Amino acid sequence: MGRLKELRRFVDEVLNRMEDPDKRTSAIAHLYGVSLSATILANKRGLDPEIAAMAAMLHDLHAYKSGSYDDHAHLGAELARKVLNELKLTSPEETDAICSAIYHHDDKLVVDSPMDELLKDADVMDHCFKDISKPVKEKEQERFSRLCEEFGMN
Repeated sequence: MGRLKELRRFVDEVLNRMEDPDKRTSAIAHLYGVSLSATILANKRGLDPEIAAMAAMLHDLHAYKSGSYDDHAHLGAELARKVLNELKLTSPEETDAICSAIYHHDDKLVVDSPMDELLKDADVMDHCFKDISKPVKEKEQERFSRLCEEFGMN
């Protein structure tokens, strides 16, 4: 089994324990949506699509597991490191890249490493394209505009 498939199996097990079916459906849709966006962005930007997809699958797992978004990016990075070490799916360098992206993914107004930026952008893509009737959040507007320009959607 591939690494991403194994990680998705693990994430699915966690999400399937969520009691509220609407929250569970939303969580699954978001993590898989961000993972798809991350894969597309990684291919476009010359980054590792598998590592990008893995970061995306884990980026909000702490929030879904705990039911709280309080400090979810930082706590999520800790959880991701624990999961990746337990599953032995990544090298130490890959684990560091994934955890850094998760740690920084909520800092949408700050520019970080290319993989960190990729996860932020994939998260914004999912937020903004999943339901175009919703207004773009203020902290995501500049990033969303740059993504539209990057994809020729002015």
